[in-house]
Amino acid sequence: MTVKSIKQVLLPILLLPILLTSSCSSPDPIISLSGSTMGTTYHIKVVPNGSLPGPQLLQAEIDMALDVVNNQMSTYRHDSELSKFNQLQVQQSVKVSADTIKVIKEGMRLYQETDGALDITLGPVINLWGFGPDKRPTTIPTQAQIDAAKAKMGIKELSIKGLTLIKHNADLYVDLSSIAKGFGVDKIASILDKYHVSGYLVEIGGELNVKGTKAHNVAWRVAVEQPTSEGQAVQQVIEPGTMSLATSGDYRNFYQDNGERFSHLIDPRNGYPIKHQLASATVLHSSCMTADGYATAMMVLGTQASLTLAREKNLAVMLIEKQEQGYQVYYSDAFKSYLE
Repeated sequence: MTVKSIKQVLLPILLLPILLTSSCSSPDPIISLSGSTMGTTYHIKVVPNGSLPGPQLLQAEIDMALDVVNNQMSTYRHDSELSKFNQLQVQQSVKVSADTIKVIKEGMRLYQETDGALDITLGPVINLWGFGPDKRPTTIPTQAQIDAAKAKMGIKELSIKGLTLIKHNADLYVDLSSIAKGFGVDKIASILDKYHVSGYLVEIGGELNVKGTKAHNVAWRVAVEQPTSEGQAVQQVIEPGTMSLATSGDYRNFYQDNGERFSHLIDPRNGYPIKHQLASATVLHSSCMTADGYATAMMVLGTQASLTLAREKNLAVMLIEKQEQGYQVYYSDAFKSYLE
């Protein structure tokens, strides 16, 4: 079959933070920064204090930190730490940064936590389906091709010794896209924490880290987007407090072939794009990297398995499921305290 039409709209899964609080007589003293990174955009709002550098210096520091993350973990940069690992042959090794080790270790932990629904070695299958740095396929992969790509996967084919990554399968290809963006959010938050600011909101491509409040003790309020490919609409407004938030969905990055829809979200267990009715998963966690990984895994697991995981791990989770008459929203018990 030939792929006839492609749709890949790289828009944030979350609407940009919507400030719904009533207006004050004078504008809030907030520094706003924005830019591009990781194939998407970032937006930052910070309550200034005497320790914070000027906006231009602060943005330069943030851009430099994000560029470092890309140089560590991007599969689109051929000379990144991760790409150098992916290019190794069997039993070869490469020394990488502590940050890359941290993100890979979290990916390995989440693999165990989610029974393989999140697998950072999924790269060969992602590339096969055309959602990696390689070109899109001109035909839909066959079962034999999927099986061959899956044979190149395996968390156990990767080992860590100090700051050294060791490859035990020459075909192993690690892809950290499911958690690296969340790590980037955490990295920016750590920069702002260094300056002891009382409040901020950091967003990269829809993943957020929120701390404290705005001026006048006004809470940050965030709108979770309704999972539709037709424009943007608010599904739920929440006040996350000091917390990170990540959303994964299957409605922004996909292509179609003969009327069949292929999501960028691949189930590592069978090698196929997801097919169930879960349209988006939102997770609150102290770490945006961890929230990012759980949200991706839940889109693979589906609604009921995700609710079970949320109950077992006491995760604050909001799931939106497509149904014939619209959308059904499910909340874990831990999420309900964030609802208005």
